[in-house]
Amino acid sequence: MASNAQRRDITRDRILTAAARLLRDEGPSAVTTRRVAQEAGLQPPALYRFFQGKDDLLDAVAEHVFAEHVAGKQTTAPSDDPVEDLRAGWNTQISFGLANPYVFGLLLDAARARATAPEVKGLRILAERVHRIAAAGRLRVSEERAVNLIRSAGIGTVHTLLTLPPEQSDPHLADAAFDAIARAILMDEPTVGRQDPAAVVAAFRNLLPELPTLTKPEVALLDEWLQR
Repeated sequence: MASNAQRRDITRDRILTAAARLLRDEGPSAVTTRRVAQEAGLQPPALYRFFQGKDDLLDAVAEHVFAEHVAGKQTTAPSDDPVEDLRAGWNTQISFGLANPYVFGLLLDAARARATAPEVKGLRILAERVHRIAAAGRLRVSEERAVNLIRSAGIGTVHTLLTLPPEQSDPHLADAAFDAIARAILMDEPTVGRQDPAAVVAAFRNLLPELPTLTKPEVALLDEWLQR
């Protein structure tokens, strides 16, 4: 027999699943407590045991859908080519945004902006992929700059594709955007030459944790200098 906590989790999942379906098919305006309760087979007052109102429910739905997306990314094993893994992650993220425009909009709504657990996990996955590229000697900028450039370009690409009129649709825009970012952050060869100081710094920062003669505070201080 399920415990009270388990039954509560099951009911909450039913609510979120029903709300996610309405959000995907009809948009945020359809996600009312009455409609969601009806779809979930519950009475409207039952929803208020889990959510304060529509805004709270929408936030939870966006987090729920994005969490499923991030969980799928976590199950993907890395290949031998970190750049191709980065491209695959880019394609997955673009596809998610295009397939879930309402969730994408909610996640980027400045009035709702907050770092949810799935978003933090997603950012950590991206940072890990960028770190693998740095470890391979292919990164020409700092890891932080690379992550921020990729995030910015990804958000802008999805927004542009979602808002373009159908007759102006560009099926190759996402690939072109990634190629532009790749030229900005990647070295053509996994070697670091003195003619590219930024690449030297990026590669050296990657080696800091392995320097045996420095204490942790010294490593942190040196890393701060290198970032500057």
